[in-house]
Amino acid sequence: MMEKIKVLVADDHPVFREGLVSLLTQEEDIEVIAQASDGIEAVQLVHQLSPDVAIIDMSMPELNGIETTKKIKTASPSTAILVLTAYDYDAYVLGAIEAGASGYLLKDIRIWELVGAIRSLHAGETVLDPTAAYKVFSRLAYSEGGATETSRELHQRELDVLKLAAKGMSNKEIASELSISIQTVASYFNAIFRKLNVDSRTQAVIHGLKKGLFTLDDL
Repeated sequence: MMEKIKVLVADDHPVFREGLVSLLTQEEDIEVIAQASDGIEAVQLVHQLSPDVAIIDMSMPELNGIETTKKIKTASPSTAILVLTAYDYDAYVLGAIEAGASGYLLKDIRIWELVGAIRSLHAGETVLDPTAAYKVFSRLAYSEGGATETSRELHQRELDVLKLAAKGMSNKEIASELSISIQTVASYFNAIFRKLNVDSRTQAVIHGLKKGLFTLDDL
């Protein structure tokens, strides 16, 4: 039997939450294992159930999306977090990413886009709303720069992989672009994460922009 992606949905609006759950359960490879109406409940359920992906609203009672993300990553580091919200404020996007979210999308997306995002997150990739991501990356690009000891630790091939990740390419697309295997791409990412002391592709991209490993002109 197909191993399903275990998903938790946390949103304080019952109609939206239940409607989303109803749509997701129609997918053969997705199983919604829990629902939460606030941040504290979401953290408790993640601690108990360790879902593969947690879909978190930014504005919830008890704990907001950023604080919920931090606590979930502490309780279950392997759970990929997708913040699904109506807001694309810079502070929200940056805060969610720095807290450990691997995805940030707006609620006006289509269901097929959300399903694709869940699958991508489960595969270890990053999914960001393009407009929100560009605004944040633009700000970060000029907040701090210059070559550092860290930048010299990355090999050229690792930098190539990081730049392509910043363009939003999947592991498969990066492998095709560089004429290497998907397994080799994954190996490069493991090395990048270790050297930059980060946990996700998005955090690696932010670090690269802050430290001047590349600029927006490279993307």
